[in-house]
Amino acid sequence: MIPLRDTTPSRSYPVVNTALIGINVMVFFYQMSLGPNIEQFFYTYGMVPVRYTDPRWWDYFGLGQQLFSFFSFMFLHGGFWHLLGNMWSLWIFGDNVEDHMGPLRYLLFYLLCGIFSGMTHLLFNLKSGVPTIGASGAIAGVMGAYFILFPRARVLTLVPIVIIPFFFEIPAKIFLGIWFVFQFLSAARSQGVASGVAWWAHIGGFVIGIILLKFIDLLPTTGISTPVRRAATKKHSHRLQVLHPAPVGENANLYATIEITPYEALLGTTKVVNIPWGFQKRMFKVTVPAGTSEGSKLRLKGQGRKAAGGEAGDLLLTVAIRKPADVTSGS
Repeated sequence: MIPLRDTTPSRSYPVVNTALIGINVMVFFYQMSLGPNIEQFFYTYGMVPVRYTDPRWWDYFGLGQQLFSFFSFMFLHGGFWHLLGNMWSLWIFGDNVEDHMGPLRYLLFYLLCGIFSGMTHLLFNLKSGVPTIGASGAIAGVMGAYFILFPRARVLTLVPIVIIPFFFEIPAKIFLGIWFVFQFLSAARSQGVASGVAWWAHIGGFVIGIILLKFIDLLPTTGISTPVRRAATKKHSHRLQVLHPAPVGENANLYATIEITPYEALLGTTKVVNIPWGFQKRMFKVTVPAGTSEGSKLRLKGQGRKAAGGEAGDLLLTVAIRKPADVTSGS
């Protein structure tokens, strides 16, 4: 299953989430410049379990470097696809979690999830000399928080069956639940490490993400996030929106709601709406005119149900103007 996007838009631009992605990408480009020295780089800045169980490693690296590796390992990646997979998942799930926590609390949450995921991997692989690298443990923590915060969200997912791609909207709770079970089964089958994958880091990150969510929400606000959220409030809603129209009464028309921002209502916008219809996905380009008000109706002629006489009804879209994010909450 390949997640493409979720259906829960964030109200503020994910400043920290985007910065984390940028840092990971920059570190990866630096790795590529190292050439044959990259292996030594991984052993120095990756998290190597045996470094913490063999006293000789402590003598070689020292306390500062040993502790720093618990932080630095989550910004390293073994290859382009490793980086792409991690950053794509962070982009999909991280913006909503940052939206809930605020930028500073989200940054603290992300780093703690990464550190605890590394500790979990260490506990199950005490004598391993293989460097553990990657952001997947921290991202698993973000996914754990998303699992609790947005259980009713849906994840647009690509499921290739043989060679044919199928697209499904899977409830986030089911998608992430399947993902977690897969990590657990893989860890049990491989005793923690298989083909270079640190399964227990994923499991530990996911679980600690759920636990830390409760504590992060209890942290007092500092007020620093208020100006950040004001500046980062999104002016545009998702260009692609998935709508689920429903009939009202006995007429052939179908009804759904399309979301826009106050900025888009003022100046107008164009959206692409995806409407599931059986096994098909109908796509329409919808133009929202400038000066649109809350509750306005947009009509797609002939896209409703078939009436008894054979004529099709219309699809009526009610405009909902989504207000800016609440800027009084957050860290």
